[in-house]
Amino acid sequence: MKRFCIAAGAALASVIAAVVPAAAWQPTKPIEFVVTSGPGGGTDNFARIVQSIITKHKLIEQPVVVLNKGGGSGAEGYIYGKGAKGDAHKVVFGTNNAYLLPYVAKLGYKLSDLTPVSALALDEFLIWVKGDAPYADAKAYIEAAKAKPGSLKMAGSQSKDTDQTLTAMIQEATGAKWIYVPFQGGGAAATQLAGGHVDSNTNNPNENIGQWKAGQVKPLCVFSPVRLAKSDPIHDGKGWGDIPTCKEAGLPLESFQMPRTVWLPAEVPADAVTFYADVMEKVSKTPEWAEFIARTAQTARFMKGKELSDFVAKDEAANAKVFKSEGWVVN
Repeated sequence: MKRFCIAAGAALASVIAAVVPAAAWQPTKPIEFVVTSGPGGGTDNFARIVQSIITKHKLIEQPVVVLNKGGGSGAEGYIYGKGAKGDAHKVVFGTNNAYLLPYVAKLGYKLSDLTPVSALALDEFLIWVKGDAPYADAKAYIEAAKAKPGSLKMAGSQSKDTDQTLTAMIQEATGAKWIYVPFQGGGAAATQLAGGHVDSNTNNPNENIGQWKAGQVKPLCVFSPVRLAKSDPIHDGKGWGDIPTCKEAGLPLESFQMPRTVWLPAEVPADAVTFYADVMEKVSKTPEWAEFIARTAQTARFMKGKELSDFVAKDEAANAKVFKSEGWVVN
């Protein structure tokens, strides 16, 4: 009888194990947020606000530490992620450079070395000129550039990166030609424009807001399908929502936006991806995130799964077309 009870108990346990799924993945040690930029950059700010929201709302029980690895335009961080294959305690924060960098440089990683988790926002790009420039709108500036091909200077962050890609797209769409001048980050590009050393830049809102407040620079148009959200006045009674879209301004280039992305290393458990996607979605619904989006004039857009993969495929194709036409693709 005792032998029967033991056998029956073992059989029941096996049935329960078959019916009850294993517990979903949970972190079991401190988590690293690997930032593919230096301290103070846009990606660093992105990762740190997410970290602070997670901590405040106790969305993850384990501590989260931020680790900056921004060398090689962010490649250092992605290579670090590659080296952590299978480790879901390494979370990499980046942009579309995750899938675009391997086109223009020979690097120690490829996109398949990373697992997409989510995107939380889209960074906008604008055409900026000096505050006292004679151009009333983007169309007037484009016409000035066409009248003097190759004489006006367009500043940007890095070479063969988003700013130079956008400059190439504007040239292709309008027939205007600039001398593209790369600097180490959008902050430097903003300083150079405010000082009159270049004629324009394609900075994000947050990178030029200080100079706009001071009247040193002014925005001409934003590369977005719709105008930016209304805001308090920043300079001369105008705020972000008063800036026309570039399509409104007559440029045949409607949209250019950079996603703020989150990745895991390759070969992590599928439920770890689900875990982090759920955490990031909760972050995106907090008032702190809404305040951050408004303050930096980004566009809130949470993406995961198929929506994210479709966005990446479309964005990658559009950028790759420019890389090929410009001769930037490495063999």
